[in-house]
Amino acid sequence: MGHIAGSKNDLAPLIDRLNKYPIGLVDNSKLREILSFLFDEKEAYVASRFPLEETTLPELGRLTGVSQQELYPILESMADKGLVMDLPYAGTTYYLLMPGFIGFMEFTFMKNRSDLPMEKLARLMSEYLSDASQNGEANEFFGGKTQLTRSLVYDDAVPVTSEITSYDNAREIIKNSGFGAVAYCYCRHKKEHLGRKCKRGAPIDGMCISLGTGAKFLARRGFAKEKSVEELLAILKRARSLNLTHITDNVREKPSFICNCCRCCCELMHGVHMGYYDGIAKTGFMAAIDPALCDYCGACMAVCNAKAIGPAKAIGPAKVIGAARDINFDTLSDRIAQVRRSVCLGCGACVSVCNKKAIKMVPRKRRIVPPRKKIGLFMRIAWEKGKLAPFITSRAKRRLREFFSWKAWD
Repeated sequence: MGHIAGSKNDLAPLIDRLNKYPIGLVDNSKLREILSFLFDEKEAYVASRFPLEETTLPELGRLTGVSQQELYPILESMADKGLVMDLPYAGTTYYLLMPGFIGFMEFTFMKNRSDLPMEKLARLMSEYLSDASQNGEANEFFGGKTQLTRSLVYDDAVPVTSEITSYDNAREIIKNSGFGAVAYCYCRHKKEHLGRKCKRGAPIDGMCISLGTGAKFLARRGFAKEKSVEELLAILKRARSLNLTHITDNVREKPSFICNCCRCCCELMHGVHMGYYDGIAKTGFMAAIDPALCDYCGACMAVCNAKAIGPAKAIGPAKVIGAARDINFDTLSDRIAQVRRSVCLGCGACVSVCNKKAIKMVPRKRRIVPPRKKIGLFMRIAWEKGKLAPFITSRAKRRLREFFSWKAWD
């Protein structure tokens, strides 16, 4: 079965199903073209029938009307392509349909592919996510009140007088993860297909980290390579030497990834650059520059991945942080750098490049605590977007199936 034609009628059930996720996919011609490359006709139909939670082969057979014998190779193909995640547990395999973002869009570029027009897909995906119109995908992904991702702070940049939580600390997240793997960076690999390279010299392979159950799936299906805790910590160290920003899930427990992001390639950072300053949740810290020590060398401006640092006069007194609050901006020289508090992610990537030691991390007055688990994150975003009803219905149906299954064994 070849790729589907990509007409709206052919793809509407699949798009409708994908839009039940908290972060949906805005339907337009670019999306339909992307999906037509990634899904064949049978895969699109099977995906459109998936419940919101994980399901088994027999359950999916009932939902699709496709025999298990015919359905199994379809699911295997979809798992190899990163369209579904297979989760073996206690002798049973569960299947979960991946969302578009963060999901199969990223997985598509997390390994070398010869079965897809990668250059064309790279262009389409970049243009699709960069659509900042009111009904564009950028607003769908970045414009919500609760963010899907958050930044992590360099623990060695935090003053000893300040407390850093374990969920803000990339090293602690890795140590507590239980399983880790590394894969191609989706963003840098995509940029490579567009003829661009990372200006920081960050590699495409071996820099972005997957954790936990998701990492096991990616390693099993050839998207990633398993790594020890020591190897993952070494990757973090290298990322910090390149002044990259650590980004993870916006949850406190069991994050599924740590990406090491630059300003030139990262799609998440691009969202911040477009003006979605809250598109990535911030850490409990922010950078502050001492104007008495700053010699305006520009090093911090060059490495800030969020582009949050600039000339003090250009930023203005209402948006600066730290010691600059007491400065008379009417007489201030342009040659002092300052930080925009509304943009700073609090990652600490700028601290080490300042030879004058003018930058330090200071606690934010108000720390926003992330949801505890991913289901809580999804439910919160779904509620904010008016999509909670499908989640409640799906969970209720699942509980009923489990109840009657238990009764059958009584």
